[in-house]
Amino acid sequence: MKKIQAGFTYPLTLCVLLIFFLFLSIRVEQLLAERKVANQTAILLQEEYYFLSSIKKVENMLTSTGTIQTKGSFKYINGTMDYQAEVPVSSVQKVNFTLRFSSGITVVGIGYFDIKLKRMIKWTDSRA
Repeated sequence: MKKIQAGFTYPLTLCVLLIFFLFLSIRVEQLLAERKVANQTAILLQEEYYFLSSIKKVENMLTSTGTIQTKGSFKYINGTMDYQAEVPVSSVQKVNFTLRFSSGITVVGIGYFDIKLKRMIKWTDSRA
């Protein structure tokens, strides 16, 4: 045993193994970070799609009936979008959107709709 440890191959093999495991751990860390970013990107894209789809539905409601219902909700695969319309001030009506994902994430958005144009004119959102 002492003869093997005192030789040249033991320290060289140990260094090669340490370098291999170092690079392996760096690659695993990069893979985990990429997966996390991909998951967060998918959630954000889904959130944007749900908001856009809900805004289109409210705009269609506004163009077809001329008014927005005071309360309502839209069901989606991974969550529910609730909306609540406030009383219009002059020609602008404020609508509060609340998106609740099945995972527990809640996002609140506020849309301002012009009743004369029958379109959304301003949008703000925030994570609750």
